[in-house]
Amino acid sequence: MAGERTTENEERARELLDALTPDEKLSMLSGDRAFWPGLIEMIGDGYNRTPYVAGAVPRLGIDGIRFTDGPRGVTVGASTCFPVAMARGATFDPDLEERVGDAIGREARAQGANLFAGVCVNLLRHPAWGRAQETYGEDPDHVGEMGAALVRGVQRHVMACVKHFALNSMEDARFQVDVRATDEVLDEVYLPHFERIVREGVSSVMSAYNAVNGEWCGQNRVLLTDILKERWGFEGFVMSDFVFGVRDSAAAVNAGLDLEMPFRMINDQFLAGAVERGEVSPERIDDAVIRLLREQLRFADVGADDPAAYGPEVVGCAAHRALAREVATRSIVLLRNEVVDGAPVLPFDTTSLRRVAVVGRLAAVPNTGDHGSSAVRPPYVITPLDGLRAALEPAGVEVVHDDGSDIERAARLVASEDEPVDCVVLVVGYTHEDEGENVGLATPPEIAALFPPLPPELAEELAEAIARGRQSGSGGIGQGGDRRSLTLRPHDEDLIAALGGAHGKVVVAIMAGSAVLMESWHAVVPGIVMLWYPGMEGGHAFADIVLGVEAPTGRLPFAIPTSEDHLPPFDRDATTIEYGLLHGQKLLDHLGVEATFPFGFGLTYG
Repeated sequence: MAGERTTENEERARELLDALTPDEKLSMLSGDRAFWPGLIEMIGDGYNRTPYVAGAVPRLGIDGIRFTDGPRGVTVGASTCFPVAMARGATFDPDLEERVGDAIGREARAQGANLFAGVCVNLLRHPAWGRAQETYGEDPDHVGEMGAALVRGVQRHVMACVKHFALNSMEDARFQVDVRATDEVLDEVYLPHFERIVREGVSSVMSAYNAVNGEWCGQNRVLLTDILKERWGFEGFVMSDFVFGVRDSAAAVNAGLDLEMPFRMINDQFLAGAVERGEVSPERIDDAVIRLLREQLRFADVGADDPAAYGPEVVGCAAHRALAREVATRSIVLLRNEVVDGAPVLPFDTTSLRRVAVVGRLAAVPNTGDHGSSAVRPPYVITPLDGLRAALEPAGVEVVHDDGSDIERAARLVASEDEPVDCVVLVVGYTHEDEGENVGLATPPEIAALFPPLPPELAEELAEAIARGRQSGSGGIGQGGDRRSLTLRPHDEDLIAALGGAHGKVVVAIMAGSAVLMESWHAVVPGIVMLWYPGMEGGHAFADIVLGVEAPTGRLPFAIPTSEDHLPPFDRDATTIEYGLLHGQKLLDHLGVEATFPFGFGLTYG
């Protein structure tokens, strides 16, 4: 069976270890690509368009780690884009998530990858966290079960990697912040879900950028060895987060880091000298190499008896697109559904519809989430407007659109007596510019000082790549980061107020990766749905819900408070922060305050 750890694999790993030269062993602890050419390509042409390779030794038939990122799909190629993980968390359905993992694993292998690093299970401690969309929610038990399900599905086909170990739930400060937490907090809140996934047999763990209790995660022996490898018995390998994940080669390897990704960087320059000086033992190098070999061998023969199972036609196939639609439909959370004219505003009565207004800047633009390392490049994206038009126009219903930039114009459209609309859908929320991975070029100087020297002949190419990345956005430069506001943009809130006052049947659809504070406006309109970043088929799923083809079943995987005062402290520029036992719904319960919408909330029809 794929993914089993067997005696035969262990013996084969030992044979390969014995056949490796000392230099080959050291080379396996780094990515294969030279640093500056690899970084120039990443900046100018985009992240992870093809698998990142590490530790290949062709003379021994060792293919190496072939990395693709996630978690909303495979980042290489033109892959199926599923809803973000937070949306999938709203399904509360591990079986469904395992099916997503199966599809992702198939597409990863079909495109030359043997490792999927998209199992992100950092807890949602505060909704301002820019990468909240990449995890499943605020509860460690729920997050652990969903992450374990993704691992089960993926590891039918390729290795899976869980990240970011540990306490990584701040984005802008991730290279500088030291997160302090007691043993009780670690054991009860921030580590149980990682342990659950290790028990599931995950192949790899990615260390985080931040420090925990005074030591950087990439060289934190307490985390990587004492807890992960010794207490939990983890048999796989630990890789660094990309580019900035190693600050001291000897300290990192001695602490339990097995692989620096994605290029030849710090280990490549300093590890051999550390071994020669006796700062790193040959036994620790052998242990790292064995771990890398063991996991590759677990999956080496997948598909050998049926090569067609991983043909190019697997990528974005009809079955996976249908699954993306199913997951998006299951993820949508109905938050408000008040009675209008004697019946709940949703679902819309399609038998009486003649004209529907769709308003908002996000109604007609592809909006699948962060443009950083989790970005998927699907062949198409169905927007909310696309989905409603596809469902209604064949039945003769007119669907009109206004981007909402002029509030008075939008209000006149929905209040028109000459051309009345039966109902209004208003799509508001965020994009990758508001929240996501902070992937600017502000490299910590202490890390930049460790980079290999820039060859003079590549200086101009680097400058051109930076300019190209900024112009096209393909390099993902300068967007994302932690949210600056937990409410909608003032313009969106003004638009809600205007349309809610101009028409009786207004449904607001929110696109976001975590909680949006809506105390000032949620009572203004009769209908509210959480649409999330719903993936490539999200528009069809949205139409299925609002038109009653499917009943909503999604539930909030976090609490939405009435006030930011009811959240833990969050300093985007922090150098030190204390994490405690309480956040989310448990903190609200402790404070004795009601949520606008509590953890697990979700309405349905009937």
